[in-house]
Amino acid sequence: MSGNVLTSKLSSGYELPMIGLGTYARKAEPGQYCQAVEWGIETGYRHIDTASCYKNEVEVGEGITKKINQGIVSRSDLFITTKLWNDSHARADVIPALKSSLSNLKLDYVDLYLIHWPVSVNDKGVDTGIDFVETWKGMEEAVKLGLAKSIGVSNFNEDQLERLMKNSNIKPAVNQIEINPTLSQHKLVNFCKERSVVPVAYTPLGLISEARPEFIGKDIIKTDSKLGELAKKYGKTRAQIALRYLVQRGVPVLPKSFTKSRIEENFNIFDFNLDEQAMAVVDSYNINHRCVPGSDFAKFKFYPF
Repeated sequence: MSGNVLTSKLSSGYELPMIGLGTYARKAEPGQYCQAVEWGIETGYRHIDTASCYKNEVEVGEGITKKINQGIVSRSDLFITTKLWNDSHARADVIPALKSSLSNLKLDYVDLYLIHWPVSVNDKGVDTGIDFVETWKGMEEAVKLGLAKSIGVSNFNEDQLERLMKNSNIKPAVNQIEINPTLSQHKLVNFCKERSVVPVAYTPLGLISEARPEFIGKDIIKTDSKLGELAKKYGKTRAQIALRYLVQRGVPVLPKSFTKSRIEENFNIFDFNLDEQAMAVVDSYNINHRCVPGSDFAKFKFYPF
């Protein structure tokens, strides 16, 4: 790993950068993912996060390949995460799914492979009820085969994580969950840390789409006056304050953007420290509001929320 990015040590022995580039988008123009990855790597991001269900692994891989071929980075400088989708939870399906992702990304291995959700659903949207403990056996095989350096989970609750840890040979290195100022997740974050599982924040800036009525009035990062005062005090943007708050809690963050200036801005959070009072202000915004409730999975057996 490149030495100029702060990292968190994983139980697998590898270093996870404290900031990564998220690549999820509801809609994106052709070439946008590739361009964002290129800008991200040029800016200094060394962790790129994608997933098979994002349908962007090919473009993400193109961006990575371009920067490696240009000599900007080597493969060993980068930390690449992708995720297993819900329709491949049978133990026998895990390795083929990962190999498909690797082919899309044009990589020999990923640094981190995650079970995207604990639920198991087929391509027709039917709950197949496959236990994530079985899925995990396939994940462990990925490590043994050298296809993934570290493995972990995403969107797992405390009980699910505990059960998985009791039934695993390789412990999950990461639990990637939604964490942001309006969903602070202290209990789950502490639970993970106590078990040497690194909690990684997706949707670290909260609001995904103002078009969705359930978000109206909850976009504190853009509108709250106290946060505006903090931004002024530290000479930073509101988003930088929010990201710094998470990093100071020891939580790696995955902000996503397709705008060059914002990709650069989000990265620029390592040259200041929030004092206790500022941390308390950001912490006070918690309303346990999920931007990503996974409501489509609510009726399924292993739904985590």
